Amino acid sequence: MSVSQNPSPRGVSHIFPVRVYYEDTDAAGIVYHANYFRFAERARTEMLRSAKIDQSTLFGVLGVRFVVRSCKVEYLKSARLDDDLEVHTKIVRILGASLLAKQVVQNDQGPTTLLDSRIACVGEYGRPVPWPLEVRSALTTY
Repeated sequence: MSVSQNPSPRGVSHIFPVRVYYEDTDAAGIVYHANYFRFAERARTEMLRSAKIDQSTLFGVLGVRFVVRSCKVEYLKSARLDDDLEVHTKIVRILGASLLAKQVVQNDQGPTTLLDSRIACVGEYGRPVPWPLEVRSALTTY
């Protein structure tokens, strides 16, 4: 896992490497469409870890967790068995109780999939709550 500079003045994009395994593909050796969501979720989790945000501790101490409210996906071209992919994650905007994230899955030939997600911060009973200050501050890096 690495972090690289992004041309955006807001900071960096988090980069998460993914290898495509047989279990990620359909009978033709092409990544099954739903698995891009799994790749994106892993990438967001690792981005949080790199920002020193431990989701288990947040729930245990502050009673908050993060949930996907919506996700728009655009499939540009297929990724295949044994491809080395990267998931680039960039926080576009942090709102009161949600954030907007852009993720690009790419192989050595360029982008394969684009995901625009809205991630909500919710309390113990699933209702939206404002981002804890320490989380908001840590995420501004991305």
